[in-house]
Amino acid sequence: MGPGAPTEHAKLPIAGVQNIIAIGSGKGGVGKTTIAVNLAISLAKLGHAVGLMDADVYGPNVPLMLGIRDTPHAIGQRIQPLKAYGITVMSMGFLNPGDKPLVWRGPMLNSVIQQFLRNVEWGNLDYLIIDLPPGTGDVQLTLIQTTPLTGAVVVTTPSDVSLEDARKAVHMFEQVREPVLGIVENMSYLEHNGERIYVFGKGGGAKTAELMKVPLLAEVPLDPKTREGGDSGRPIVTSKESNTQTALFEKLARQIIERAEQSKQKQRPTMTIAE
Repeated sequence: MGPGAPTEHAKLPIAGVQNIIAIGSGKGGVGKTTIAVNLAISLAKLGHAVGLMDADVYGPNVPLMLGIRDTPHAIGQRIQPLKAYGITVMSMGFLNPGDKPLVWRGPMLNSVIQQFLRNVEWGNLDYLIIDLPPGTGDVQLTLIQTTPLTGAVVVTTPSDVSLEDARKAVHMFEQVREPVLGIVENMSYLEHNGERIYVFGKGGGAKTAELMKVPLLAEVPLDPKTREGGDSGRPIVTSKESNTQTALFEKLARQIIERAEQSKQKQRPTMTIAE
């Protein structure tokens, strides 16, 4: 490994958690948390035990998107996470609510992330979805270097600026030898009077996925109801009305399940029989 390459760390599993999926992005504003929240709930709706860890410490929007206003408590040394829409949730937003900025340096942030991983009573989970901060900074690297991921999902928009940063995120995961399950292109298009309007460009996610040799998992269109659901604390996939977004997120969840199993099969050591 060359100069500046990440050093090796011991990766400790989280007791009771079968799959850890990181949701990352190269830049902010691409709807990463919206994807993470709706994916987590969709996995739960398919019958899986799901946790959602909001590691986006500078912009912890998960409590708002899930409509959670309570504060976690501790039993002994174990933090008791909160529940919403069938998923188990922990977020810095519970500890630093409202619009007050979090003015912490790297070591303090890394410490609280490890607390969220190791000292939260997650219980038995099929999937722990981790909503990472945008970019490729210290918090992301510390987390993925100390936690055995099943894989990562990179969220982008079709714009060239976003795609360039998405490639950096893919490279980051590859550099620390973590599998990328695929790319999700968010805000792919806007439907108006039966016509698709490509607000941020067309086909960028597919081209990037092909270039990086990873699957394009979904193209999620712009939908005012998705934004309204996040702002109101009622994510779009919880709607009882049939809608294309719910079906799309269910399809994405099924792809994540399939890709996660494939990733684990590749990571599983092969056994040899001594002659």
